[in-house]
Amino acid sequence: MTDYDTLLAGFRPVDVPAIPSAELSGRLDTLRHAMRAGGLDAVWLDATSSLTYYTGLALHASERLHGALVGADGSLTYVTPNFERPKLETMIRIPGAIAVWEEDEDPFALIPARVSGRIGLDPGMSFGFANRLMAANLSVTSAGPLIAAQRRIKSATELAILQTAMDASHAVQKAVHTGLRPGVTTGEVAAFVTAAHQALGLRHVFVAVQFGEATAYPHGVPYEQSLKDGDMVLVDLGGNLHGYHSDITRSYVFGTPTDRQRHLWDCEYRAQMAGFAAARPGVACADVDAAARDSLVADGFGPGYAVPGLPHRTGHGLGLDLHEEPWIVAGDTTPLAPGMCFSIEPMLCVYGECGVRLEDIAYMTEEGPRWFCAPSASLDRPFE
Repeated sequence: MTDYDTLLAGFRPVDVPAIPSAELSGRLDTLRHAMRAGGLDAVWLDATSSLTYYTGLALHASERLHGALVGADGSLTYVTPNFERPKLETMIRIPGAIAVWEEDEDPFALIPARVSGRIGLDPGMSFGFANRLMAANLSVTSAGPLIAAQRRIKSATELAILQTAMDASHAVQKAVHTGLRPGVTTGEVAAFVTAAHQALGLRHVFVAVQFGEATAYPHGVPYEQSLKDGDMVLVDLGGNLHGYHSDITRSYVFGTPTDRQRHLWDCEYRAQMAGFAAARPGVACADVDAAARDSLVADGFGPGYAVPGLPHRTGHGLGLDLHEEPWIVAGDTTPLAPGMCFSIEPMLCVYGECGVRLEDIAYMTEEGPRWFCAPSASLDRPFE
């Protein structure tokens, strides 16, 4: 049996450049072009991942207004509490003006004074903040469609970061599999995953470890389990590198699988491969979901979201947010295009027995989809 401390000692930090300032400036230029085409005078970027996408700033969302106002005329104004200004000045990568407010002042008055026409609001901002701006005699709309259309197409630099993050998390998954032993707890495995991501230079984001019957529940159970022979194992984990996320799930059996476990695993594998085969440039996201779901129905599960079967969407976009557009689900008619990254994870849930989720991230090219990391080849070869 392999000790997790031994496996951890073999990890070294990954190395890939962050998004350069020139690319951030190009993103702002593209946003401004879309703003002018859509009749927007300005876009407000709150303390969200979209602020990071356009300016490189990663700010903590709080009860204080803090973000950036992007003007269609080329202007850029950072809005910050005055006591945060010294820190903000050390973080700014894209030059712009700075507007400050004191604790006893109304920060929302700063924005109407700088906007003469329609303003698009960051879709990630809180309703409370949006409501304050809507009440400030502004012509307000959502900037969500403009931002999402740009963010869901990844650049070569973004793909390189995502590839490095995915490779690192794949190595962590493989190490988990190598180090499993009878009696190990889900908490011990989770602690190793956290330490392993950090040893590789990633910020740990999440881990879900489930054994046996608990694997049937997509988001796990609120109690710890201990591993025993014959258990289905499900490990879902992700890290963050330069703001970009990894996300990968593996399911396999500890010990000798039963015929039933093999059957369920094979059904899940066929569904995942059906989703991958359906993903082509121009194909609607909904059609990828339908292909995976139809595969499970053909194997006797479902239909629809019924369990035993697939109770949730087939996948989600991935980037600066762990879950972002596009959505691989019925009703999302977004056509797949080169540069889009998305998961294919049509989990097969059999409550009271076990579940199998194979989650891998694909990115679209002109020729079709490619995996960031090789998917499981079989139940007996989950890392080939």
